[in-house]
Amino acid sequence: MTHYRGYSKAQIAALIDHTLLKPEATQTDLDHCIQTAKEAEAKAMCIRPVDVKYSAVALADSNVLLCTVIGFPHGTVTTHTKVEETKEAVANGAFEVDMVMNLAAFASENYELVQEDIAAVVRAAKETNPKAEVKVILETCLWTEPQIFHACQLAEHAGADFVKTSTGFHSSGATVEAIKTMRLAVGDRLGVKASGGIRSLDALIDMAEAGASRVGASGTTAILKEFTEKATSN
Repeated sequence: MTHYRGYSKAQIAALIDHTLLKPEATQTDLDHCIQTAKEAEAKAMCIRPVDVKYSAVALADSNVLLCTVIGFPHGTVTTHTKVEETKEAVANGAFEVDMVMNLAAFASENYELVQEDIAAVVRAAKETNPKAEVKVILETCLWTEPQIFHACQLAEHAGADFVKTSTGFHSSGATVEAIKTMRLAVGDRLGVKASGGIRSLDALIDMAEAGASRVGASGTTAILKEFTEKATSN
């Protein structure tokens, strides 16, 4: 079996949430995204809410988990809106929802509202499908290390399954330092997802070694091609 930095190709693919979230992405782009996720045997495919119902049918013959985003990309829609988005997405076939926490409330130190907002989405997801999982996007580029740690605690107390770095639509995305802080905050109790700006195989592995259990990437094909070029037989 071939490996690179201790990882097999299957292990790399099992880390990837293959992602298509550009608002201008076309139906052709979506079909290509679905094909890529299936061929790569990615862990999940993360797409826009408008694409969920179609994608659920298209992925039915695969093991790829279907993921979508909630309150995206700013997190400042009302909790009611996030709840309704979540119910519809999970009912339409999404197994995972990546919700943006209320960034305005967190910046204002209204931590009770932040936690209640997350908890409401968790309840909505799991009442619709008890096996559904919720990832909370923190937008880590906005916060200090102690703030990232605190945001992770709020997400855990609210019942979330994962914490996630970024939307990919802000000034910067995932960093190794943020991932280390997030993993320290949640231990092995929650998953940690790195997303935003991860375009190479080495960047993906760096995130995994820092503590990420999932990595969002739009360049899955290029990353796996790079693996084939770099991997050696053991």
